[in-house]
Amino acid sequence: MAAVESTMLPLDHEAPAFSLPDPAGNVHTLESGHAASLVMFICNHCPFVKHVADELAAIGRDYAGADVQIRAINSNDIAAYPADGPDAMREEAARRGYEFPYLLDEDQSVAKAYRAACTPDFFVFDGELKLVYRGQLDGSRPSNDVPVTGADLRAAIDSVLAGVRPPAEQSPSIGCNIKWKPGNAPEYFG
Repeated sequence: MAAVESTMLPLDHEAPAFSLPDPAGNVHTLESGHAASLVMFICNHCPFVKHVADELAAIGRDYAGADVQIRAINSNDIAAYPADGPDAMREEAARRGYEFPYLLDEDQSVAKAYRAACTPDFFVFDGELKLVYRGQLDGSRPSNDVPVTGADLRAAIDSVLAGVRPPAEQSPSIGCNIKWKPGNAPEYFG
């Protein structure tokens, strides 16, 4: 399993707008007016995402009562990776207990706008939809014995909710590369 690091989009970058469907066809956007917003790029088949998926569900539950909007986005090429298609996304969301919308970026334009490179890839925005955190969930990886806690991501969200900017030094997320459609890989992906 080849690991890819996130591109670390510059801090203070404005959240790119999107309008994406969930597997049932309901369209979701990233709305202003929330204290914090979490956008994460995930998929069903990646071992890095599988390793942390229960913690992602826990984050969704734990912040459900807070002023945090959460959007999970799957940008993989579903023709080449049918295990990441809408039916499988619906099943995965139900099985894991995701309480946030799990959206399909079929043309991969949203992944490109966020400069997403891997699954999982995490982006936290403040109340003005300015990027304040892009980095890892925590130090756990499928290949190490570090427990999955979500510590880094939770600390960033908690800071924003407390009106404090997270520290600028952040560790990149690591995961499987986004599965780009043929000829669609962005220049930043290398």
